[in-house]
Amino acid sequence: MAFIESTSCDGCGLELGLHPPTLTMRAAPAQGSDVDGTWWFPCANRLWECNWLAAADSGSGQCISCRLTRTRPGNDDTLALEKLATASGDKRRLLVQLADLGLPVTPWYERPGGLGFDLLSSRSDGARVTIGHANGIVTIDLAESLDAHREALRIRLGEPYRTMLGHFRHEVGHYYEWILVEQTGWIDECRTIFGDERASYRDAISRHYRTGAPRDWAESFISEYATMHPWEDFAECFAHYLHLTSTLQTAAAGGLSVRMEGVPQIADGEVRPRTSYADATMAEILADWLPVSTFLNRVNRAMGKSDLYPFTIAEPVARKLDLVHRVVTASRVERPLG
Repeated sequence: MAFIESTSCDGCGLELGLHPPTLTMRAAPAQGSDVDGTWWFPCANRLWECNWLAAADSGSGQCISCRLTRTRPGNDDTLALEKLATASGDKRRLLVQLADLGLPVTPWYERPGGLGFDLLSSRSDGARVTIGHANGIVTIDLAESLDAHREALRIRLGEPYRTMLGHFRHEVGHYYEWILVEQTGWIDECRTIFGDERASYRDAISRHYRTGAPRDWAESFISEYATMHPWEDFAECFAHYLHLTSTLQTAAAGGLSVRMEGVPQIADGEVRPRTSYADATMAEILADWLPVSTFLNRVNRAMGKSDLYPFTIAEPVARKLDLVHRVVTASRVERPLG
């Protein structure tokens, strides 16, 4: 068995690489290999732990994940480059999930407004990096790969957890709201459920950091940060949707089944997560998520740790997640990564 981060088979030592169009692991000899009539080579950034394959006719020795990085630290910034390798692994995991969901990934270098990433470090000399999204470009601070830096921010901002993958999922949520909702017929329903995104974002930031979230925020929002502005509410729900579906599919791949007696939503007391939720309703996803997340929390407590999933999904949040799910399933395209 090979994980999506694997560069070789643990059993036989065969060099492996991920083939982006099919999301399958293939042999990755240095001289390349033929896949469905196209020659594929290990990405030029393999020394920096990238295990994806690059098409010979792509015009670049880099895979599509690495080419989506528009800006990165300079070659002389060795500390930042080490963190770039770590963050790029999270970016690849994000892209695998987006492709599995069928969400369109049009690169920044193919058209204005396409998806791209500026991966920079606020620990570099003179750098000031603000995590965010603008016109298709997601900016990530590589300093967030440092545990002490990230944990200090998590505590100061009162967040249940804070991860690099979570940043990628949140910011790409802004991107997909922009292209799949604000520029389509989904916008009216989105404004009804999330609020009007045309409200002043600057005023919302000022208010949020001056007064904080309302005391009853958990009755209508997935996080305190989501209360700031409708854009942030959507992005937080989008990221949460990715958290839930990825964890459920991982549980399904491992053959996990969970028994919970006395739960009305579970007819026979047992839940078996699905490998795909493309044809499921959000209500069915949440019905599977309740026992799985409860089980994972119990595992963490057995290890003396806090809950892995410290959230409660109120009915208004469930409606928001339902809209995200319907937008995602209605926007599927074939072979998003080529």
